[in-house]
Amino acid sequence: MKYDFDRIIDRSGTNALKYSVLKERYGRDDLLPLWVADMDFETPDFITDALRKRLDHSLFGYTSVPAELWDTIAKWVEDHHAWKVKKEWITYIPGVMKGVGSAINVFVRPDEKIIIQPPVYYPFRLVPQGNGREVVYNPLKRVEGGSYEMDFDNLAKVADDKCRLLILSNPHNPAGICWSRETLERLADFCYDRGIIVISDEIHSDLALFGNRHIPFATVSDKAAGISITFGAPSKTFNTAGIVNSYAIVPDDTLRRRFYKWLDANELSEPNIFSIIAIIAAFSKGEEWRRQLLSYIEDNIRFVEDYLKENIPYIKAVRPQASFLVWLDCRELGLDHKGLIDLFVNRARLALNDGEMFGQGGQGYMRLNVGAPRALVKQALDRLLLAVSGL
Repeated sequence: MKYDFDRIIDRSGTNALKYSVLKERYGRDDLLPLWVADMDFETPDFITDALRKRLDHSLFGYTSVPAELWDTIAKWVEDHHAWKVKKEWITYIPGVMKGVGSAINVFVRPDEKIIIQPPVYYPFRLVPQGNGREVVYNPLKRVEGGSYEMDFDNLAKVADDKCRLLILSNPHNPAGICWSRETLERLADFCYDRGIIVISDEIHSDLALFGNRHIPFATVSDKAAGISITFGAPSKTFNTAGIVNSYAIVPDDTLRRRFYKWLDANELSEPNIFSIIAIIAAFSKGEEWRRQLLSYIEDNIRFVEDYLKENIPYIKAVRPQASFLVWLDCRELGLDHKGLIDLFVNRARLALNDGEMFGQGGQGYMRLNVGAPRALVKQALDRLLLAVSGL
């Protein structure tokens, strides 16, 4: 089957976040929204059909969790990431960041600390702070081409004996990095020796691009497996974020018992009926759709790269190794933070995520979501060209 990613979907009247809160977050509602990380592609029919079939049986009472759910997740992870996961390692969580918040409450005492590596997905900072924990920053080092690498020398300086947990973005958001095995092994050695648990957010793991490969953190060594809590979901890949269908994988018995006991006690490990259906449908029927999606996203990224080179050379696209998010290096425009926001929002009438919200190292960047029909991506770039031409 050939899927149509060029089709423009009217999302008005659906409370779609990326459209409905523009006035609140950007001060105006006449913007083309390419910010929050959901795609403007229609959720694939095999998921919708599975949900619709269940809706035909119009009684939605308490629902047990079928063994098929864990089998399906385990098979998908093994097939795509060469990680042989035991079913008892897996549980449901009501969203990745809710899982992070839960782990913080289980493993980090109020006087202990959490390490993040900016520029990184900003809830990595907000969730620990909201739970009253101190955040320790180990900024990534910028490398040639605008991407980043981990700074292990600085990590050794900032990680004191109060640091109990490190949150890893793998693949990295916003720069789209598929971390190398060497980097992950080194991180595992560092954290294991200091008793630091690693939460690995792998929600973009199924979206590796251009021949790159995602490596699950827990697979790189026995040390990594012994300190890891991995979170994943089909929601980014199959555009089902509103259904909330995330899961955790914890190989270590001690960590798993402690964490899952807390989740069970608070009834956070019980999926709703539609989460179960969506996960099984996505992971059992979604491979062809995923392959076509990735091909379309790669072409969108190439389109952005070529357009900027030809028309706006002062802005450079950092090619992502994974996901549909493109990190735009706008530093050559010479604008301060306020000026950059004014350019994109008020002049180009675009809603993107500004790099500064991702923390140190994000200044002068913007995050562009290219998970959209190419006509919308072109419209966005045309608006940006006109705005830059007026500077």
